[in-house]
Amino acid sequence: MKPLILAIDQGTTGTTALLFDEHFQVLGKVNHEFPQHFPESSWVEHDLNEIWSSVVKAVSDVLKEAHISGEMISAIGITNQRETTCLWHHGAEAKPLHRAIVWQDRRTHEFCQKLKKQGCERMIHKKTGLLLDPYFSGTKIHWLLKNVPQAKELAKAGKIAFGTIESYLLYRMTGGTHRTEPSNASRTMLMDLKTCQWDDDLLKLFQIPKQILPEIVSNDTEFGKTKGFPGLPDGIPITGMIGDQQSALFGQACFEKGTAKCTYGTGAFALVNTGTAPIFSKNRLLTTVAWKFGNKTFYGIEGSAFVTGAAVQWLRDGLELFDESAQVETLANSVTDSDGVVFVPALSGMGAPHWLPTATGLLTGMSRRTTKAHIARATLEGVAFQVRELLEAIEKDFGKKIKFCKVDGGGAANDLMMQFQSDLLGCQIIRSRVLETTALGAGLQAGLNIGVWKDLEEVQKLWKADKTYSPQMASKKRKAEVLRWEKAIKAVKLLC
Repeated sequence: MKPLILAIDQGTTGTTALLFDEHFQVLGKVNHEFPQHFPESSWVEHDLNEIWSSVVKAVSDVLKEAHISGEMISAIGITNQRETTCLWHHGAEAKPLHRAIVWQDRRTHEFCQKLKKQGCERMIHKKTGLLLDPYFSGTKIHWLLKNVPQAKELAKAGKIAFGTIESYLLYRMTGGTHRTEPSNASRTMLMDLKTCQWDDDLLKLFQIPKQILPEIVSNDTEFGKTKGFPGLPDGIPITGMIGDQQSALFGQACFEKGTAKCTYGTGAFALVNTGTAPIFSKNRLLTTVAWKFGNKTFYGIEGSAFVTGAAVQWLRDGLELFDESAQVETLANSVTDSDGVVFVPALSGMGAPHWLPTATGLLTGMSRRTTKAHIARATLEGVAFQVRELLEAIEKDFGKKIKFCKVDGGGAANDLMMQFQSDLLGCQIIRSRVLETTALGAGLQAGLNIGVWKDLEEVQKLWKADKTYSPQMASKKRKAEVLRWEKAIKAVKLLC
């Protein structure tokens, strides 16, 4: 029987289950969205039971779509929205203590500002490669322990567990295994980047008891085996677990130092493989663990734009400009340009390289002849402008020009946006044949760890491109476009 890999990609707006074979042939793909909760302005939460239901349903439906039984699955890989913070009670049901606080949530902004005034950011950056921002899990855990009734007492008694989403899913899928791995742990602001272990000084700073944290193990580990998962037999090894953006880097076969990818999902995330030595950013980017095999750790420099695909969702749901997200390209293509309209989609603050938690969206350059098509086009261009900023900052830190960038995620299917991206960057954009490389990366690790592929070289040979975009914009035009964006960014900063 040929090996089949199940990959679970638990994302910000939905869960994708992907089933593929040793040739990367996708046999089934199912996505189920789940509700977003906004209890207050700038707060974003997820119900863990709703997430769990979306995972169970996605797995069940992908098996039906592929016409196979759970017994045919050789291994499982899990990837996840990373910094989203979960606390749950120990026990088979993993009862949530509170809704999960999503990575987009900004409620800990004041606490971060307080720590900055105390001079903590330099120490945090040196240990973790991260900046002091509400984005990461550490301040979110601190908030939960401080504000949820009895949370602090339960934590001290060891009765509750913390985890990012992959830890929560592993716990539920295995009947209680509490583990994580370095790529996710490196996004908590609690792990030492060089040792890949929890740091006592950081735990003390954020007042977090060590006993609630999962064990950190390498990516070439059998994390656990299924036990009591609906629709799957017990005993399927879970041999892949990795944060979503690092998983996409792996799924894009960016194994060599200097190779880069950008994933266009709810946000946009550009990441370059920097090899086995961490490079600490001087341009307000993040240093992160890409993956760890045995004692060998690979690192990356990452830039994140918080709202990209979410901006298209806002056009769909908030402004009701179209019924389906994919229709944005048709609408944007109905005009030849944005007619001077610029949209800075800072709907959840701004990430790298600006780090403006209080920034709000800005739509500028409108006139009486502005139509919804111009706004749609400006939205797609706003995504590309943000990614250009990320990759430009990455090049400065890395010290070398990026020759090409591999792209994936739902937004990468948008030909108009990908061509504009190539034009802005002045380099080739290469779209993967498998757009779901986030799920694919976790599945590849799962398969590698059970011997489906013998090594990374074999995986590299199997990776295929779907389409390559080459720059067509003249340099003078490119400079004019960038200037429009920079003027809009200055306006956003003035309004903060």
